[in-house]
Amino acid sequence: MEVAIIIICLFLSAFFSGMEIAYVSSNKVYLGVERKQTTLMSRILTKLTENPVQFITSMLVGNSIVLVIYAYYMGNVVMRWITAMGWQMSPFYDVLLQIVVSLFVMLFTAEFLPKVFFQIYANTLIKFFALPAYAFSFLFHWVSLFVIKISDFILLKILRTKGDTKQAYFTRGELSNYITEQMHGMDSQEEMDSEIQMFQNALEFSDLKAREIMTPRTEISALELNDSVEELREIFVETGYSKVIVYQDTLDNIVGYIHSFELFKKPQTIKEVMIPAEYVPETIYIKELLNILTRKRKSIAIVLDEYGGTSGIVTIEDIIEELFGEIEDEHDAEEELIEKELDNGAYLFSARFDVEYINETYGLELPEGDSYATLGGFVVHNTKEIPKTGEKIKLDNFEIVIEAASNTKIELIKLRPLQDK
Repeated sequence: MEVAIIIICLFLSAFFSGMEIAYVSSNKVYLGVERKQTTLMSRILTKLTENPVQFITSMLVGNSIVLVIYAYYMGNVVMRWITAMGWQMSPFYDVLLQIVVSLFVMLFTAEFLPKVFFQIYANTLIKFFALPAYAFSFLFHWVSLFVIKISDFILLKILRTKGDTKQAYFTRGELSNYITEQMHGMDSQEEMDSEIQMFQNALEFSDLKAREIMTPRTEISALELNDSVEELREIFVETGYSKVIVYQDTLDNIVGYIHSFELFKKPQTIKEVMIPAEYVPETIYIKELLNILTRKRKSIAIVLDEYGGTSGIVTIEDIIEELFGEIEDEHDAEEELIEKELDNGAYLFSARFDVEYINETYGLELPEGDSYATLGGFVVHNTKEIPKTGEKIKLDNFEIVIEAASNTKIELIKLRPLQDK
């Protein structure tokens, strides 16, 4: 009988501890959405979570009660076990052994394991166990209310602390996580609503930096300031771009850019129609960059690295595409970016893919850092050079083979996760 009571107490303690951590760890946007549903479980969840302090206190009260009962019966069981083993110990060591054994069993089965499990599956379990949690919350209502009143009196009247009653129901991060979870749960064949995609883009917009969306230095079409207008016209025709970058002596000294319609003015020199460049660091957030460009009425910013050299360029179009998705015009070339899962557990990627995208899409754990954004940048950052085609590299827990590379950049990479030994 005592063993049954101990097991029941451990299960209840695990339940109370788990529900407490489940509420703290759950996505508040998910709870808000569930509260708007009309099902019985959603109505119970609404009742349960409309007063978070009451709910958490009820779980703590329930956990305290069952742990007291557990300690009483577990102490008796340990005492009989000591007697059956024939151990002769002083009363002090008897009590000490009872505490150690009881504490170990309780911490492992009723605290550590359930809290880890409930934290991982917080959204699912808080809804699944909403009914029994509500029953216990109702049962301990008056006890928990008394505990809250006493606590408030001590904190506010005696210790003179200031209670923070104003708290946002959910944060921007929780909203972003909720939408990301819903997007990952979609069928890969199902087309996503454009408004949902824009909403997700808007949430991520404020965290993006210029280096994450820029056109890298190696892909910039440019001409020298002293080149002829005829050469400028040829570049516009060959590339199909509406704007061309102008530099003086080297690409690290970009002085401006020219829009194609300026050719209608029939200039004699490039300098006559050149628009002065706007320079920004790699680390500037694109929301700030958008403000700068619109305020100064410019459409291109030159992105500089930490040494003052040209790292790339960002256009107004690049920034807008982060919000509204790809904007195609008549000059856009369809760039074939390769992403393929091979039979031997390896992957084939274009080096232009973001490390973050690869991790999220393929479940890989490539290290992410502030010094690079793309897969090619990850390789160059770690090797301190541009590897040659066919070169094999081991980085962290990955074997990397350079499938295609030029003197200035990596084009194609084969990636294979190494098994932990």
